[in-house]
Amino acid sequence: MIGLLFLATTGEGGVSLNPDLIETNLVNLVLVLVFLFVFGGKFLNNILTERREAIEVAIKDTEDRQKQAASALTVAKKNLAEAQAEAANIRQTATTSAANAKAEIAAKAAADIERMQQLAAASTDSEQDKAIAELRARVTALAIERAEAQLKDLLTASAQTELVDRSIALVGGK
Repeated sequence: MIGLLFLATTGEGGVSLNPDLIETNLVNLVLVLVFLFVFGGKFLNNILTERREAIEVAIKDTEDRQKQAASALTVAKKNLAEAQAEAANIRQTATTSAANAKAEIAAKAAADIERMQQLAAASTDSEQDKAIAELRARVTALAIERAEAQLKDLLTASAQTELVDRSIALVGGK
């Protein structure tokens, strides 16, 4: 209705329609803007104020989260540094323990080898002594056998009587 009101103009011949669209649109636009400023100003102001407050809250929340994230990052970096130091310490301890264990194993192996060599030498000496004793016993037995065999051949009954008589004379008999 407002648009129609401004489309009508009064002139010499009475009321007629204004065919100039630019002029009528400009007037309508001015009326709409005045209407918006007068009646919609408070409404728009309230909407913009609420929007600004929401943005401010969002910015504050974001800043708080950024501070929390920064402090969490600092704590995480500190924990990472501590964990890396602990890992280095564990590696160093493990390396030292491994070197000590290796040295102990090598020393024990060397001691075992030495002990085995001594046992082998003692066993060899013992076996050698047994073999020598056995050989001596055999040689003695063979010597006695040979001596008996030779004595049987050399000692006849008359030689035995003569030997007995000499032995008695030496001992102090006749």
